[in-house]
Amino acid sequence: MALKPLVSKCTLPHLYPTFMCYQQPAFRSKGMPQNVLQCNISRRIGVIAVTASTMLAREAIFREDIANAFEFRMVAPGQTVEQAESGIRYHAQSLLHVKALLESESWSEVQKALRASSASLKQDIYTLINNKPATERPQLRKLYSDLFNGVTKLDYAARDKDVSRVHQCYENVVVALDSILSRL
Repeated sequence: MALKPLVSKCTLPHLYPTFMCYQQPAFRSKGMPQNVLQCNISRRIGVIAVTASTMLAREAIFREDIANAFEFRMVAPGQTVEQAESGIRYHAQSLLHVKALLESESWSEVQKALRASSASLKQDIYTLINNKPATERPQLRKLYSDLFNGVTKLDYAARDKDVSRVHQCYENVVVALDSILSRL
């Protein structure tokens, strides 16, 4: 009991501080402050600069000679059967000339040569397949698929620098190429 009056008499004002908050207006009555105006101008210029550079860089990024990958267009627009037949022999020979690069083990050059020659060969063969009678197409498409799956496997083997698998895949490509060219 003697403690209760003692505790109630002792008040510690520093234990319960009072906080006051003042909110200043964002804009003064004279108008917008100069530093806010400069921020909007630089943001606007930044957006214009990013948009312009994106539009200009698009040309450089999406050019066909920059991309070093397989071509996914199946038939070249306006390509005739005669043009496809004349191109097939040339592109098939350039695909087979990869063997010299394989023996020298210049793997990046092998990949570039494979991709360059197989893209054109793919278009030419597909053009000829589409001009064959409907009864022959399924078998030719199967051979076409085997050939270019083999080219893809050869590309991956060259990327992995696996010499034994590279030579095995090359032989498979040669066999598939001979079988499809004999039927076309």
